[in-house]
This record gives sequence, C-alpha cells and structure tokens, in this order.
Amino acid sequence: MNHSILSTHKDLIERSKLGDRKMQYKLYSLYVDAMFNVSMRIVKIKEDAEDVVQDSFTDAFRNLETFKYQSTFGAWLKRIVINKSINYLKVKRISLVAMEEQDYWISEPEEIKEEQLDISKIKEAINTLPKGYQTIINLYLIEGYDHNEIGDILEISVSTSKSQYHRAKKKLIELIQ
Repeated sequence: MNHSILSTHKDLIERSKLGDRKMQYKLYSLYVDAMFNVSMRIVKIKEDAEDVVQDSFTDAFRNLETFKYQSTFGAWLKRIVINKSINYLKVKRISLVAMEEQDYWISEPEEIKEEQLDISKIKEAINTLPKGYQTIINLYLIEGYDHNEIGDILEISVSTSKSQYHRAKKKLIELIQ
C-alpha cells in the first residue's frame, strides 16, 4: 500500500475516534463488503451475517479508542467479525463438531493432483463438511489464522485445533476426489 492510502485511513480512523459520523460511514463503506464475506464463510446465512457485521461495526466504533495501529484497521475489524460470527454460532447452539481433547498424529492424506483443484468444487465440498470442520477450514485456510489463534478464538487447545484441521482436511480431500 502506498503511504497516502495509509495516511487517508489513519485520518479517517482518527476523525472517527472523535465521533465524526461521516468519517465513520466512510470507514464502514470501505470495509463492509469484505467483512460481510468473512462472516458469511462462518455463519452461512445472509441475514445472520448482515446482523453480525452490523454488531461488529457498532462494537468497533464504540471501542475505536482501543485501536492503536498495531495492525491494520482491516485486520483489527476482521478479528472482531470472526469472534462475533463464532459467538453467534455458539448462541444459536450450532455445535462445532465434538472437540475431543486428544493429542495424536493423523497421517497426511495423499496429495491432490492439480487437475482436481477446481475452485468451485472445493467451495462446494467445504460447504458439505460438518459445521465444525467448515469453521476450522475457513479460519485456517481462508482467513489465515494459525492454530494458536484458532485455539483462542474457539476456546480449544492448540492440539485440538490441529487434529480437527487434519480431520477436516482429510474429509475435504475425500469429498474432492
């Protein structure tokens, strides 16, 4: 990113911290679509994702003074959206697949041939996974969180995150093949 974009965002953020509604709306406009996509990958229902995103922006603007530029605004906001999306699932009692606290090695599934990597086929396969597996796959592969972060977000151990990810990945490969 070039410096002027960063300073523009910093100006928007600083003015939003002061309660400038127009600047808050500009920030909202810049990030709402991306944050909706993040939430949709987790909650799966359009209206639920819209609710989560609105709640996330409300919380973000209410707590904007805690944003200290240790990350990008987008990364900070995305973390809020992901946490709210997962909490929403917990409230709706959508279980995240039995998360056993077992620490054992799961062998790597066989490699996938390149011609099998049809993106629409992969997306379709992810959507047929159990909700818990979808959550782990989305957080690890799509959102880029590591197992320590996933453990914090889902309130599970790192080893459980790893084993759930390996199971989800194995199941995903089976579905794709």
